[in-house]
Amino acid sequence: MIRTIEIQQPTKLLTRKVLLVLFLLVSTGASAQQILTLDECHRRALENNKGLKQAEEKVAETQALKKMAIAEFFPKATANGTYIWNEKNIQLLSDEQQDKLNNMGNLVVNDLQGMNALTQAIATMFPSLARQLEDAIGITNIANTLNGIGNEITQSTTLDVQNLFAGAFTVYQPVYLGGKLRAVYHAASVANDMATLQLNKAQEDLLIEVDEAYWRVVSLQEKQRLAEQYRTLLAHLDSNVNIMLKEEVATRSDATKVRVKLNEAEMTLAKATNGLTLSKMLLYQICGMDLKSDYLFVEDTNLVAYAPMEGFDLSTVYDNRTEIKMLANAEKLAQSAVKIATSGLLPNVAVQGSYIVTNPSCFNGFENKTAGMFSAGVVVNVPIAHATAFYSRKAAKHKANAVHYQMDEAKEKIELQLNKLNFELDVACKKLAQAQSNLANAEENLRLATESFEAGVIESSDLMGAQTAWQSAKSEVIDAEIEIRMCHLYLQQALGK
Repeated sequence: MIRTIEIQQPTKLLTRKVLLVLFLLVSTGASAQQILTLDECHRRALENNKGLKQAEEKVAETQALKKMAIAEFFPKATANGTYIWNEKNIQLLSDEQQDKLNNMGNLVVNDLQGMNALTQAIATMFPSLARQLEDAIGITNIANTLNGIGNEITQSTTLDVQNLFAGAFTVYQPVYLGGKLRAVYHAASVANDMATLQLNKAQEDLLIEVDEAYWRVVSLQEKQRLAEQYRTLLAHLDSNVNIMLKEEVATRSDATKVRVKLNEAEMTLAKATNGLTLSKMLLYQICGMDLKSDYLFVEDTNLVAYAPMEGFDLSTVYDNRTEIKMLANAEKLAQSAVKIATSGLLPNVAVQGSYIVTNPSCFNGFENKTAGMFSAGVVVNVPIAHATAFYSRKAAKHKANAVHYQMDEAKEKIELQLNKLNFELDVACKKLAQAQSNLANAEENLRLATESFEAGVIESSDLMGAQTAWQSAKSEVIDAEIEIRMCHLYLQQALGK
């Protein structure tokens, strides 16, 4: 457990914060000016940061990939269609062969020379009998019939493929792919978890960045106020020295020294003001706000000092750290890669069904008609000699081992980081206590020096030394208060909180 040490009483803290708000409102003359708290900065940064939006899109991408992996378990239905135009048709017979078939009857009749001679002799002697005999023999009919048959043959051997239409509807269902589908789904799930962790890590880093920028603004705001107070002290001293110079109780050298110090204070105030303006712009940019915005920052730095921890529950820390979770997922991802590589050495089984249509069709000879058929089958792929898959599996195993060693190394570094940050928090606590003690002494010294100067016991240079010491002590307290807050913040981050 982290112990806290109250620096001031709650009522005093509340009074101080109210007075701080009133002081800022009066000093800036902006009674309607808005106040920007740390929580508001966190909210705006989470809403407007472009890096977070990219991480959110990455999470959405991995979710889609996970759904895609699930879809691989279900059948795939595909419809395909095609049209092809060909310049020429296909002829199974040459032009010479087609000509012979088309005139097949005439060729046969011409070969019947003897029959033709007898017919001519009879026609000379008995014209009427010759016609009856020719009709009885049917030479003309034979020629026409054979010519028609030859023409049908030539037409049937000429394939009309100038316009081709084809279509297919196929359903594919994987049955067993060597465990690849399950491994891919597991890898997609792990990738989604890793993207979510990366988003959380990006949010955590952004909030740390906001805290650093916010407390830098608060620190510079305190230092600007301190510079104004220091300048006021020197301006008052300069006025007193000028009066004393007129009364001839101070030298011109004393007045010059005070004037030099006052000019240095003016320069310090200007630097603090410029630094505060730039720090505000950086904070506005991180929060996605207009760089020309102007808000009040009223967080009090002097609230709580955090004591270092006495020990760590490392198992709880490992469970909470995003880096360990990501490495654990990386190890799971590497194991999935091993299974995917192993699937390349195992048989694959799938079933497939299709319905195919074509025009022209060849199911009943060659016809210019649209016809189709169903087909179904089982596809089995058995790898026999796949050296690539073997070495791919071996490489995946080595990668998984490397990730395991990386996790062990990360745990050792986290333990070292925790001890380092705890030591830094201890040092910061001691530094704050020392700075507060120095400030108390500096304030007392400044009070005595002021009284002594007004009594004419010490010179103006001694008073300026006391004022400078007070300013330095106050600045150290501000730095120590901010440092102890940031050390505690970094320690909480290292604890995974």
